[in-house]
Amino acid sequence: MGFRVLIADPLSEEGIAPLLESDDIHLDLGTEWTNQELLERISDYDALLVRSQTQVTRDLITKATNLKIVGRAGVGVDNIDLDAATEHGIIVVNAPNGNTNSAAEHTMAMMMALSRKIPQAYLSLKNRQWDRKKYIGIELKNKTLGIIGLGRIGAEVAYRARGQRMNIIAYDPFLSEDHANKLGIKKGNIEDVYQHADFITIHTPLLKETRHLLNKQAFEAMKDGVQIINCARGGIIDEEALYEAIQAKKVAGAALDVFEEEPFYEHQLLELPEVIATPHLGASTIEAQESVAIDVSEDVIRYVHGEAVRNPVNLPSIPREALSEIEPYFLLAEKLGQFLILLADEPVEQINLYYSGDVAKTKIGPITRNAVKGLLTRHLGDHVNDVNALYLAEKRGVTIHENKTSSTQGFTNLIRVEIVTKSKKRSVAGTLLNGLGPRIVKVDHYSVDVTPKGHLLVIHHQDQPGVIGKMGSLLATKHINIATMQVDRADIGGNAIMVMTVDRHIEKNALEALKQLEEIHDAISIDL
Repeated sequence: MGFRVLIADPLSEEGIAPLLESDDIHLDLGTEWTNQELLERISDYDALLVRSQTQVTRDLITKATNLKIVGRAGVGVDNIDLDAATEHGIIVVNAPNGNTNSAAEHTMAMMMALSRKIPQAYLSLKNRQWDRKKYIGIELKNKTLGIIGLGRIGAEVAYRARGQRMNIIAYDPFLSEDHANKLGIKKGNIEDVYQHADFITIHTPLLKETRHLLNKQAFEAMKDGVQIINCARGGIIDEEALYEAIQAKKVAGAALDVFEEEPFYEHQLLELPEVIATPHLGASTIEAQESVAIDVSEDVIRYVHGEAVRNPVNLPSIPREALSEIEPYFLLAEKLGQFLILLADEPVEQINLYYSGDVAKTKIGPITRNAVKGLLTRHLGDHVNDVNALYLAEKRGVTIHENKTSSTQGFTNLIRVEIVTKSKKRSVAGTLLNGLGPRIVKVDHYSVDVTPKGHLLVIHHQDQPGVIGKMGSLLATKHINIATMQVDRADIGGNAIMVMTVDRHIEKNALEALKQLEEIHDAISIDL
C-alpha cells in the first residue's frame, strides 16, 4: 500500500497535488468522517494532514499506532497535542510562511479602506445616497506608519508601506539598528511609535505581555487622530478602551480583522461609523490556502524519502540513550534563557553558550535550542519552540555560538549563557545539583545560589549599610513577602546584587518605588 496519508480536513486540491503525484504515497480523504470513525481508523495511517477543525488529541495519537507525521496546513497548532505527539515519536510540521503574503496584503487593504472610508461610502451608495463630502479621506503618502512587531508579516507590511511612500517607525524587542537600516525604516521604542505614528498596525503574538497592549494609557499617549489596524490577534487591543478612544475623537478610526472573542457580532465597536471590520480573513485567500497545503504536503514527501523536514514544530527524535543523558539539562537551559532576557534593555545581537564539566561531554545542540527558546519566548510566546528557536533567532539577525570549555569553576557541570547587545554583555550561569535540580549560580560576575522558579526580584545596588533594610521595608508596604535572599558584591562599598524569591508577582509601581531609593541602580521582576 505504500505510505498511507489521511487528509482529515478540506485542503486545496492544488495544494495536495505533490502527494497525488507521488508513486509511493497512498492518499485517503476523511473529511466527512465523524470523530468516532477517525478514532477507529487512524491506526491504518502513517501520516495525518489537518487544518484547524480536526482535534489531534492524546486519545487520537494513542490510537494512531502507525502514525509518524502530522501536518498542520497553517501556522497555529493549538488543535494538536504536541506533548503527546513528541512522546509517541510523531513529528508535527506546519506551514509558518504560507499566509505571510496574504496577511500583509490584508493589512494594507484594511489600512487603505480605512483611510479612504471605502466600506462606509459603499454602504451609503447602497442606501441610494450620493454624499462625496462626507467621505473625504486621507492619503498614505508622507504619513507615518508605526509597526509593532517586525516578524515575517510586519516586515512584509513595511516593504509594502514603503511603496506607498510612507515613513515607517517600528518597535520590536529584537530589532537592531543595522536590521532597521537594511529595511529602510526607523527603529524606535513603543513610546516613539505612539508619539509619531499616524497609523499603527500590530503584528505580534498574543502573550501575557501583549494582552491589552493597546489600552487606555496607550491610546492617551498616541497622536490625536491616529488610526489603528489589527490583523494579528484578538486580545492585543483592549476593545472597551478602543471604543472610548474613538468616542473621545482621540482615535480617528480602526480596521479590525481579529477580536478577543470570535465570532464577533454584537459589540458596540461595530456600531461606530469610524470602525471597519472583517471576520478573521487575514489568511483567507486561494493562494494562501494552496500554499500552506503545498508546504505540509512537501514536508510529508521529504519525510517519506528520509530527508529533513523544513517546518517541524516539536522536538525531533533523539536516540533514547542520548536523550536520557541530556534531558535533565533542558529545563536548566530554558530557565537560564528566560531569566537572562529580562536583564536585557537593548536588542540582542549575539548569544554565546559555554558548556563545561560533564555537560560538555554530551550532545549539546538540543540544550542550546532550549536556552535560545527561553530567550525568545518572552517576546514570541508559543510561536517559538526548541526546534524552530535557532531559525527564529537567525531570522532576527541574532548569531549563536557554542563553546566547550575546560574551566568548571568548581562545578561538575556548568552552563553559562551570554547575550551581547550593541553596548554591553550580560550573562547568567547555572548547574544541576544532584538531587536538588537546576540552580542559578552566577549573574554576570556575581555569585548567587537561586532556584530558577517562581517570582524573583533582581536588584543592583550600592553596597552600603541599611540598603537591605530600606528595600525590605518598602516591599513590606507593598505587602510583598521575601522568601529567600542572595547577596554578592564586587568590592566593599562598590556595586552589589540582591536576588530574592518573593511570594507573588511584583507590580510595576513597586519596582518604580524601589528604583527611587538612592542606593538602588535597577530593579527587575522575573517570573519563572
